[in-house]
Amino acid sequence: MTLRPAAVDTGITFLRTDVAPGTGLVPARWDRVVDTRMCTVIGNDHGVTIGTIEHLMAALRGCGVDNAVIELDGPEVPVMDGSSAPFVFLIDCVGIERQPARRSVIRVLDTVRVEDGPAWAMLSPDATTNLAFEIDFESAAIGRQSRVLRLTEDSFAEELARARTFGFVQDVERLRAAGLARGASLDNAIVVDGDTVLNPEGLRYPDEFVRHKMLDAVGDLHLAGHAIVGRYEGCRAGHAVTNRLLHALFAQPEAWRLERLSDAPATLSTTWSTVGDFRASA
Repeated sequence: MTLRPAAVDTGITFLRTDVAPGTGLVPARWDRVVDTRMCTVIGNDHGVTIGTIEHLMAALRGCGVDNAVIELDGPEVPVMDGSSAPFVFLIDCVGIERQPARRSVIRVLDTVRVEDGPAWAMLSPDATTNLAFEIDFESAAIGRQSRVLRLTEDSFAEELARARTFGFVQDVERLRAAGLARGASLDNAIVVDGDTVLNPEGLRYPDEFVRHKMLDAVGDLHLAGHAIVGRYEGCRAGHAVTNRLLHALFAQPEAWRLERLSDAPATLSTTWSTVGDFRASA
């Protein structure tokens, strides 16, 4: 995988280099999501798909990157260690370029909420970008966890970026039979067996599970095409619920506004940003 700079107002675009020329472009947008089982998958009209994009999208949002082209020679973003930290590290190493245009953001003007059984998510107006999330699992290794966060580049790097994805031993065979999670291991996920975390090094944060769910939400919300200014709240919400929330938001034109920032809050950059070239492999 290679991340390359992109022009102002072009957003985040994926490019599959292993498919027929002219068929590999896939915009990173909410309306291009084709699957949300275990990860977020986007696709185009040629049937080309790219999976496990949420951790990279979260890193781009967390680092303030609005324009980039992501080239891949396969159907999935490298999972790395199951978090956003490797991507944040590489972006920090190569740096970002401030572009000569004001950043466009989506400002939430009215509350939008979606539900799926006990899971729900909502967006509501706020002066900055704020997150609140709650999870509740029967396993004592996880239990009930909740967290709130004001999203900035610093808070993302310090409080969310290193949180890894997680799964349960009893689900592994079922998922692999369905063609999912074939590369899952203790090197790229927290693995829970009953009430025990199997990873020898333990957890990176005491509440790493809910932090990773927040990380996923940051990545899935960045498929809006622009940074969202508002409050996101989620309870037991996964990729499918967050994508449904974006569909609901954009179905209500009165609930949001696209605007260019003139006098930005301190938590938001007033210019667009792109990454320099870097390569990542796993």
